[in-house]
Amino acid sequence: MHSLREKLETSSRFLLGTELVSVRGGMGEKSAVKARDFANRLIESPDVDWISITDNAGGNPQLAPTVLGRPILYAGKEVVIHLTCKDLNRNALESEAWLLHSEGFHNILAMTGDYPVAGNGGAAKPVFDLDSVGLITLLDQMNRGLAPADATRARFDRTNFLVGAVTTNFKLHEGEVMPQYAKLAAKIRCGARFIINQIGFDARKQSELIAWMRAQGLGATPLIGNVYLLSPRVASLFHSGRIPGVVLSRELLAVCERHAASPDGGKAFFLEFAAKQIAIYRGLGYRGAYLGGVHNAAALENILRIERSFAPDDWKQFAQAMQFSRPGEFFYFEQSPATGLADPTLRAATPATRSRHVGVSYSLSKLSHAAMFTSGRALARAGAKLCADAADSAQGPAPLRLIEHLSKSALFRCQDCGDCSLPEIAYLCPESQCAKNQRNGPCGGTRDGRCEVDGIGDCIWLRAYERLKHDHREHELLAHAPVVQDQSLRGTSSWANNWLGRDHAAEKSILPHAKDAKAAKETETSQPLRP
Repeated sequence: MHSLREKLETSSRFLLGTELVSVRGGMGEKSAVKARDFANRLIESPDVDWISITDNAGGNPQLAPTVLGRPILYAGKEVVIHLTCKDLNRNALESEAWLLHSEGFHNILAMTGDYPVAGNGGAAKPVFDLDSVGLITLLDQMNRGLAPADATRARFDRTNFLVGAVTTNFKLHEGEVMPQYAKLAAKIRCGARFIINQIGFDARKQSELIAWMRAQGLGATPLIGNVYLLSPRVASLFHSGRIPGVVLSRELLAVCERHAASPDGGKAFFLEFAAKQIAIYRGLGYRGAYLGGVHNAAALENILRIERSFAPDDWKQFAQAMQFSRPGEFFYFEQSPATGLADPTLRAATPATRSRHVGVSYSLSKLSHAAMFTSGRALARAGAKLCADAADSAQGPAPLRLIEHLSKSALFRCQDCGDCSLPEIAYLCPESQCAKNQRNGPCGGTRDGRCEVDGIGDCIWLRAYERLKHDHREHELLAHAPVVQDQSLRGTSSWANNWLGRDHAAEKSILPHAKDAKAAKETETSQPLRP
């Protein structure tokens, strides 16, 4: 029996994974019994290469994925466990990773996760201590042999995780798509070994994703296409925008509604539609398909039977028809007139435009940061000396601390985290202006540029991209080592911490526990993403 790693790295066969959505309640619940019965059928299927099990999907409390995963693993089928950052801090994530390693779960899909929307007694408090990039970095360090804080102790045993990640380019605005691409590159740099794209129904965007990865030298990383079996109810739900990150256009909704009026309620159409999605991914050169929305073996078998009935080149016709983008949607590559797909030889024209997110505050922030926090400059040296000589070096001189607090509160709504990420996000605060405190790029949940959480406003990473593009520096977005926030600095002076080398910009915090942090930092910063 070959592992998923072996299949991805050595086999040329188009692979198939299926999603098993966890349930709320114990294994005796009717829904759990149904999920277990479906899992047993998937175990028996020779077409299914792995079963992927969700982690509190949609931000709802559910049975831990390992409970459903153990019988599958013991039966010899490959299991991918979803591990998300919404409910666990970094210690709990590490603890969960050790548990997975100890029990033989070696395939992990690392994600930031949906914002919690439910819980006993009301909505749960989100955690987001790490994001997906931070989690991937942690798992990669565990694979290399995690070093304890006590330098006199030996490294821990190495794990053998195959780490996957998720990406999406099914976004409306340039300021959404390009940060997603930048974050995808960061995930691969930090240790992601396979990528699954988000649910979407536009073959042009699907072709663009794999073309972009190849153009950036990332084509060796296996890319898995997300296929979802729709129904009239699910199509309406996706179109409503209530599922963060999932887009279904008005045009496609009209198609789904038309077929829903057929005698079988659209069942035959939706099965064939899913089969066509698989055929398109196969034709585009994806390494496999990830099938969701399927809850019984009969539906799975029908989809695969239909897909096998297609001729080898039928996917090209399907791809021309399955282009349900939205008016004004951004594309990185121009469209090929011959195929209707992305033309990787021709970059789409994206002229710089004046953004409302570029203003006086941004200009002042750039000037003051360059003067005060550029290593070797007079103000930086003076600040370091003042803070080092202060009675409390963590706070610095009281008058300077007061100026810092008042100015940053007024300009950035500063939350006094002590480990400032303003320079990496074009002087936008992730603590006060991002519901998930994303410091390594955007989550996938934006809705037409807006945060998935009501009341937050435009995504800070869209705003950051537009600010950098105004300066012709958009290629610098995320061209740095991953940011892992040090929570022990909360309530202290971020100015003092930066001047004295205590924040994440210092060698010890950028890549925790890694002896080669300096070399890794130089590698990351010397290879900025190409525009």
